[in-house]
Amino acid sequence: MSAVRIRRIGATRDQLGESPVWDERRQRLVWIDALAGSIHALDPVTGALELFSVPAPIGSLALRGDGGAVLALRNGFARYDFDGCALTEGPSIGLDHPKVRLNDGKADPQGRFLAGTMHGDRAPDEAPLGGLYRLYASGALELLETDLAVSNGPCFSPDGRTFYLADSARRIIWAYDYCQDGPLTNKRVFANTIAHGSGSDGATVDSEGHLWSVLVRIGKVARFAPNGTIARTIDMPTRHPTSVTFGGPNLDVLYVTSISRSHALADDHPDAGGLFAVEGLGVRGLPAHRFGSD
Repeated sequence: MSAVRIRRIGATRDQLGESPVWDERRQRLVWIDALAGSIHALDPVTGALELFSVPAPIGSLALRGDGGAVLALRNGFARYDFDGCALTEGPSIGLDHPKVRLNDGKADPQGRFLAGTMHGDRAPDEAPLGGLYRLYASGALELLETDLAVSNGPCFSPDGRTFYLADSARRIIWAYDYCQDGPLTNKRVFANTIAHGSGSDGATVDSEGHLWSVLVRIGKVARFAPNGTIARTIDMPTRHPTSVTFGGPNLDVLYVTSISRSHALADDHPDAGGLFAVEGLGVRGLPAHRFGSD
């Protein structure tokens, strides 16, 4: 096994870096600063960086099949066109609550966008509001799951038949059978991270079917085998990494976002909030699904 190398890429310092996705068409990494309402687009080879501003907070994004991106904003969805810096509002989840907002999201193999909510500062006896939503290219919106406190890390097995979703507050990663035209079924615990002292944050799946997830409170990235056991961990240079994706020409570089200061976590390390590239892992990722590309 080759030696793992971790290096910081660029000089960005996000409050809450999230939702990285590799744009294989333009060979660049796109990610967000959720609290600043910023979208970054970086060419790792040349260092060229573009910055786009959208209404904060932004929970996540996915690239679109026709260019641009689809965004999960506070309580609704939108399309964003990079070339004209134009934002077009889409459907709302119909929930306007000061402690509930959309959070992490991914496009599915059929070209829809799945994004879940987070409900912060809940009373002990208060049930979480919101849930997991599936947005169609037509603008139709479907509620797939409820009772999610802090949804994170949505991703799919290589064959698209298994959907993974973490509830970071409960420190559980769930697995479901995924039907492209029906409800989620066969919900089961894929992994429980309570013993590791952290919930699971952003996640991706590699070409071998292993799930890579950030353990945000302990500064690690974990590789989970298909049976839910941890096969490998990577210690990150900062205290609070947040999300991951594979990129690069061969999809063999793991890009990791991080926190400098969010509502719940903070890190004064000089590299906190930076973007990192993890190389030498010996595995490859999968191309990102695009919204509206079915």
